Amino acid sequence: MSYQPFTEQTVVEHVKTLGLIEDGGITHCEEIGDGNLNLVFRIRQGETSLIVKQALPYAKVVGESWPLTLERAWIEQLALREFANVVPRFVPVVLGSDRTLAYTILEDLSDFEIVRTGYLEGKTYPELARHVGEFLGETLFATSDYAAGPIVKKRIERDYYNPELCDITEKLIFTDPFKDAESNNIETALREDVERLWQDQALKVEVTKLKVGFVTKHEALLHGDLHTGSIFATQQETKIIDPEFAFYGPFGFDLGQIIAHLTLSTFHDPLKRFERFTDVLTVWETFEKTFRVNFERAVEPFNTDGFVDELLRTIFSDTIGYAGCELIRRAVGLAGVADLETLPEATRLERKRDALALGTALIKERHSVESIDDLVTLLSGVRV
Repeated sequence: MSYQPFTEQTVVEHVKTLGLIEDGGITHCEEIGDGNLNLVFRIRQGETSLIVKQALPYAKVVGESWPLTLERAWIEQLALREFANVVPRFVPVVLGSDRTLAYTILEDLSDFEIVRTGYLEGKTYPELARHVGEFLGETLFATSDYAAGPIVKKRIERDYYNPELCDITEKLIFTDPFKDAESNNIETALREDVERLWQDQALKVEVTKLKVGFVTKHEALLHGDLHTGSIFATQQETKIIDPEFAFYGPFGFDLGQIIAHLTLSTFHDPLKRFERFTDVLTVWETFEKTFRVNFERAVEPFNTDGFVDELLRTIFSDTIGYAGCELIRRAVGLAGVADLETLPEATRLERKRDALALGTALIKERHSVESIDDLVTLLSGVRV
């Protein structure tokens, strides 16, 4: 069968052929996707409920003029299965997949909420930060040279060759926001602030260093797009979804992404600042503790006394820099976030200026931030 985008009718017919729902039963199907890259269907029949996510061959946010590889759907389900081998409690169950038709069938997480949406409504997820820290501490170690050894890791890494989506990340995070690129989305009143950023040569040098790390450090399997919109949660549980940008990259990238988005959530809801910055602290401290415990079983020659301390210092510095890049990107780049875009105009412009200033500080000062407490102090210094 050749690739065709599903409709509500054809996706039900296909799922029936797989035996996941009954032929002849009363079935309800709706397309619920609100992302930029995929179709997402929820199918219900009696007590059975499941999700079918199918990749589109272009970016919905732009249209067919921006083609995308369908192979990302296969990489996504591989990553979910890989993460499930390590921490099954933090990812949805994969019920099926097809490489040609570019879909993955997943358990339905209808009882969960998208964390960004919940934050915008003033909700709290008390276990989220600890769970994210555990997820990263477990998966980043388990997929690294330190756990499997270089030969095994290199064999696994081949499955996550994802150049097209890595190119999107490289451009949208590390390149386009720092020049007058067509993809940018810069509000007129913010133009002068952004042009000053473009003239900051010292900043651009540091961003280039971070991009080089993103391109060359094949340290562990990353989610690749870990933000509050790619996490489902309840009061007790957390599920990481949508790893279609998964690839082997630097340890600090996913950490930086989630810290940036926890910070962005405070721009929308200043009353939650203490809670969110406590979450930032918890994410890092839980990651570090989990990673250190796992490192006790690191393979030779990586189990040298004191090495993990040096490694974690580098990861921490990279984390801060990548968080800074993400803050700037979300203020002026192609894909804005509701944390900023739903604010009243005057407040929105001020918060975007804050994101530019804070992002710049994180990138340029990342090597002088010595502890997570220092980072939280720097993050919380933004005016509200």
